[in-house]
Amino acid sequence: MKDSNFLKEMNARSLWHPMTSPGDSLANPPTIITGGQGVRITDVDGHEVVDGVGGLWNVNLGYSCQPVKDAIAAQLDQLPYYSTFRGTSNDAVIQLAEELRSFFEPDGLSRAFFTSGGSDSVETALRLSRQYHKIRGEAARTKFLSLKKGYHGTHMGGASVNGNANFRTMYEPLLAGCSHLPAPYTYRNPFDESDPAKLAQLCLAALEDEIAFQGAGTIAAFIMEPILGAGGVIPPHESFMPGVREICTRNGILLIADEVITAFGRTGSWTGSRHWGVKPDMSCTAKAITNGFFPFGAVMIADGVAEVFERDETGRAVIGHGYTYSGHPVGAAAALACLTETKRLDVVTNAAARGAQMHRGLLALQGKYPLIGDVRGGHGLMHALELVSDRASKAPVDKRTAAAIQQHTYHAGAMIRISGPNIILSPPLVLTAVDVDSILEALDVGLAAATG
Repeated sequence: MKDSNFLKEMNARSLWHPMTSPGDSLANPPTIITGGQGVRITDVDGHEVVDGVGGLWNVNLGYSCQPVKDAIAAQLDQLPYYSTFRGTSNDAVIQLAEELRSFFEPDGLSRAFFTSGGSDSVETALRLSRQYHKIRGEAARTKFLSLKKGYHGTHMGGASVNGNANFRTMYEPLLAGCSHLPAPYTYRNPFDESDPAKLAQLCLAALEDEIAFQGAGTIAAFIMEPILGAGGVIPPHESFMPGVREICTRNGILLIADEVITAFGRTGSWTGSRHWGVKPDMSCTAKAITNGFFPFGAVMIADGVAEVFERDETGRAVIGHGYTYSGHPVGAAAALACLTETKRLDVVTNAAARGAQMHRGLLALQGKYPLIGDVRGGHGLMHALELVSDRASKAPVDKRTAAAIQQHTYHAGAMIRISGPNIILSPPLVLTAVDVDSILEALDVGLAAATG
């Protein structure tokens, strides 16, 4: 490993970072993380902080999950790679598919198609949903519906159903036939409605209207996050996702749950769909499936969809889609160990308890700092603070202030994530009450320093 002087000198010189401009990385060198233990990370200067971001929503079990590391090492010795394309398979991926079938049984999902990550999983679900309708003789069903503020990865399909212009504008034209509906976002919505239950009904009415306008027979699927994540942690009213499920079923539209963030305990329930009592037709997973230790993902598929493919005799069910690393044996071994440890630790119980503690602390900070316009969360360990320069007008805070809060909070002992005007918190699900207090205390220092 090169020394710290080399790393600092070369930081961002040859490396382009995702989700920022190359010029910004050069002007504002990224923090160089060189170590991780438990729920803490250490930078190149030896500064240790609580990771309030959980890597990127994915390190649910922290950085010291030895069973997953051991499983990766053992699989590398046994079979480091083989393809799962037609004609070959491997033992680890077969075992994993059976374990996932059991885990997702309450969601009505029983088949797995493996991918390399979340964006791949979304792309796969979109493609399979179109194919499903073609097999059934409804080839006109090609369109997709999604929510504004929703995030579904960065492939061309995922970007097309994304509800944030930041991931769309510079890459347009994108996939045709994608329509976006108002999100159940109480702080900002076109209905000027702050009551969550009333807003849910207005958004559902907008969905009904859009289906009538487009024609139900032209729509393949509706894709949504059970709780919107990267768009600013937007939990819907409990009636919303069940309402979407009913409308989709009535109109022959598949419901794709994007559970890349919410699966495996993040919401305080084992899956986001289960949190709302909904059974989707497909579920996209990744991130915490291997605790972030190996790039891996899966699309889980319901019986009704699977049977259409499996019983086809026309040849239209041949899946002309897949990735070199679909069902990678090392990733499968990592996922098997991760799933075992996730259940053993019962992370959903801790996520619910620590999430409630975090939410109370963030509401207290809102009472102290006028620039916190909205506090969102209350469902496990996913939270956001929306920063405003003026509460009355809800004008977003400027980028410089948001960046200063992040920097001061980091120096005070916690890594947080800034996304537009939002501070997003998604720490590991194994953090303690003391860790939550550490994040809140550091954030308090950061807010005070940046606004004092």
